[in-house]
Amino acid sequence: MIKDFLIINCTGNSDKIGLRINNNFFVHNFQTKNHNNEVLVSTILNLITKHKVNMNKNFSVLVNNGPGSFSSIRVALSIAKGMKISNNVKLYGYKDKDLSLFNLENIEILIKKKLIQKNLIKALYLS
Repeated sequence: MIKDFLIINCTGNSDKIGLRINNNFFVHNFQTKNHNNEVLVSTILNLITKHKVNMNKNFSVLVNNGPGSFSSIRVALSIAKGMKISNNVKLYGYKDKDLSLFNLENIEILIKKKLIQKNLIKALYLS
């Protein structure tokens, strides 16, 4: 069961991130479509730091797989994959159509109905 999580919904339209920690839910809306990719990492770091999140194997990251802006989705997936690699968090993806409204109730329904998937694109790292 997913208890504490970060959800990244960056498809280029109504971009938001949400954080559920200790039964509290916090949402950050991006005000402008310009430069969201540049501020996404710092916004996530600020949110995680502010709420003293312990990112470990019990923490999950949910990321919107689209459809939407290719670059926005790619950046969100890259950030989520980086969090998985560096902190060993669980990583899940969901489709935009499966989350009608970005609120805790609908996100919990998404999780309970198992509309999230673990099999995201696996990157190939070359050395």
